[in-house]
Amino acid sequence: MFLSFLIVVYSSHTVAQVSDNRVLLTIAGDDITAGEFMYVYQKNNLFHENPDPAALREYLDLYINFRLKVREAEELGMDTISSFRRELEGYRKQLAQPYFTDQSVSEQLLHEAYERKKLDVRGSHILFRIERNAAPKDTLAAYQLAMKAYDRIKNGEDFGIVAYEASEDPSARDTEGNQFRPARKGNLGDLGYFTVFDMVYPFENGAYNTEPGKVSLPVRTDFGYHLIKVTDKQPALGQAQVAHIFVQVPPNTTTEDSIQKKAKIEAAYAKINSGVAFEDVVLEFSEDKSSAANGGKLPWFGSNRMVPEFIIATRNLEEIGGVSDPFTSPFGWHIIKLIDRKPVGTFEEEQFNIKSRLEKDIRNKLSEKAVINRIKEEYHFKEHPKTLDAVIAVLDSTLMQAEWDVSKAKGLDKTVFSLGDSKYTQQDLVEYIAAKQNKRITDIRQFFNESYENFVFEKCLAIEDSKLEEKYPDFRMLVREYHDGILLFDLTDKNVWSKAVRDTLGLKEFYEANRGNYMWDKRLHASIVTILNPGVVKSDNVRKMFTSGKSTLEILEAFNTDTTLNILIETSRYSEGESTVIDGIKWKTGLSPMVDSPDGPSFAYVYEILIPEPRTLDEARGLITADYQAFLEERWIRELRAKYPVIIHEEVLSTLK
Repeated sequence: MFLSFLIVVYSSHTVAQVSDNRVLLTIAGDDITAGEFMYVYQKNNLFHENPDPAALREYLDLYINFRLKVREAEELGMDTISSFRRELEGYRKQLAQPYFTDQSVSEQLLHEAYERKKLDVRGSHILFRIERNAAPKDTLAAYQLAMKAYDRIKNGEDFGIVAYEASEDPSARDTEGNQFRPARKGNLGDLGYFTVFDMVYPFENGAYNTEPGKVSLPVRTDFGYHLIKVTDKQPALGQAQVAHIFVQVPPNTTTEDSIQKKAKIEAAYAKINSGVAFEDVVLEFSEDKSSAANGGKLPWFGSNRMVPEFIIATRNLEEIGGVSDPFTSPFGWHIIKLIDRKPVGTFEEEQFNIKSRLEKDIRNKLSEKAVINRIKEEYHFKEHPKTLDAVIAVLDSTLMQAEWDVSKAKGLDKTVFSLGDSKYTQQDLVEYIAAKQNKRITDIRQFFNESYENFVFEKCLAIEDSKLEEKYPDFRMLVREYHDGILLFDLTDKNVWSKAVRDTLGLKEFYEANRGNYMWDKRLHASIVTILNPGVVKSDNVRKMFTSGKSTLEILEAFNTDTTLNILIETSRYSEGESTVIDGIKWKTGLSPMVDSPDGPSFAYVYEILIPEPRTLDEARGLITADYQAFLEERWIRELRAKYPVIIHEEVLSTLK
């Protein structure tokens, strides 16, 4: 629990000028500048551009109390405890993250993703597989194969035929059935419809940047090289839900069976047109038994979740409840009914979800790359290629068995690159490489290139991270807030919050010394009687039993049964405002007149008028505990002010006013 003025929230800009280095306070010899104080004050008084002198002085007193508590925590060594350091470091890492992304690049990617989200693309591809870390000669060979296929298509050959013959994506060709899966007809490279985030980013770029009817040049992804043909671009379907009638037509269906299947779907369509409910036709005709019991209803889907024929039919249904004509897909015949549709939202509605997707997507590396380039420029990154060649020369095939030893690089200690005043040697690099070696390595040069790139990346981030407090005053102040806030919480909990709960003897002594602060108001000890069933129970009969001296238990047993509650009696000590019945009668002993209440006709039987008296400790424990905490804190502050001298430099404070 942080003090009210210590708001721990991230701010992307400096809320107040923290560069005012004039000393405003001196606490136990430690100087606190006007900039530090005004940063906190203005951050938590955003609507007060011109500080009110009285408010500023009051706030200063709170701030002094806060700084005294933090000083005490530091004197006790609480800031050296490992758990504190771990917690603070965790918060600092979170706060530092925005400084390692390029906001302009991130914003550009955000808007690009939203614009693409509004468009569905139908594309086909021809894949030439190549490992992400493949050797240059293998990469070149795959690229040349892709260009040969590209030339065939440019010379007039059908894209689907080339995909069938050359693509290394097995879905392009027919697949024979076996005991584990049915036969499947090849898709000739057709991937159907998709939208943003459905494909890896380089493929997505290739598709969105290619006009319908055109074929892209080879596009490199982690899977290999792709030729992408864009068949169609349409406004986004968004999310849709339909019910369907399905008649299956397997790939090996005979002509005679195909005719019967078509006749079946046409019969179903005829029944719908004759007025039979769609759900009834589903039960009679659909061969999708999993959805038939639910009226044919399917889960919500987007453009990438269904075959293209299904997406086209769904898109063509303009009204909720509309029913399509029968249509075919690679699976058979369908009739669909549109149940609901959710279009793509506005940018404001979609941006949170898009940001979350971007954080996990490879395109987020573009923002990181922009930051690394900025760091390299700022710290005058200088590379020494010849020293890198010397490192490569000592690497051998033992890397592939994860058995390479750094002793093979003995004597290599020249600089490979420098950042600002920091120099990183060949030995630093080979130790990094040795730690990263593994049995998945297939090409030593490629592994070295990746390791070196990652090594530079990490060192760039590390040097920038070490300078954040120096370069960004807002970040420095924010980390300081977390530092102080954690200490404040731990020490205040120990000395005030938890102590007030655990210190039962102190709490009791405090209560005894302040009993007069916890008085009951004037109260009535009374029973409130409500007639819940006036048609069965007469109020006069109940009232007579009270005047005859019957107990409330006897009265309840006389009018209620095991199954029926006819009257209700609530006995308590009532203060003014606690009951509409008590507030509606004169406060005197005995039987009151009848009163209308929300639950029915009511009256009260007043046993005693209670004069004001102190509440017991148990009756007011929550309130007493809160007051005891305030008492403990006030006493603690007095002790701290006596322990640590506080000097307010009034000449500086007056200028702030």
